[in-house]
Amino acid sequence: MAVAHKHCVATAMLFSHTSARAPVHSYSKDGVMRTIPVSDPVYAPNSKGGPQADPLRTAEALWHADGEMVRTAYILRAEDDDWGQAGTLVRDVMDDAARDRLVSNVAGHLLKGVTEEVLQRVFEYWKNIDKETGDKIEAAVRNGSS
Repeated sequence: MAVAHKHCVATAMLFSHTSARAPVHSYSKDGVMRTIPVSDPVYAPNSKGGPQADPLRTAEALWHADGEMVRTAYILRAEDDDWGQAGTLVRDVMDDAARDRLVSNVAGHLLKGVTEEVLQRVFEYWKNIDKETGDKIEAAVRNGSS
């Protein structure tokens, strides 16, 4: 029993606030080992001053293989886009009541102080998924209701 307790305490000490060596700026907000409350906003592109990519700090990855490796672009198929699956979910899977709840939930969050710059991107995002749903979200936000 004492040995098990010793290992639990040792593990807890590794992840405690007092043993944190440096702040970590990450888009990861949750997880089993997350012990420090995170306040970094999760936006991409980041318009709130949080973490950003810095390609000058990284070198090209080196890969070794038995054969020749080729760097080439993926050839897109007709159904390869960023909006198809989400649009199918909204249009074909959700019923009217579920879509209404979705609009209400999204608009409710957007009414909590989101800047106009971010609102424009959010409206464009939802209109790309489903024009009607995006229009309803924008109307709800502009009318101040969720």
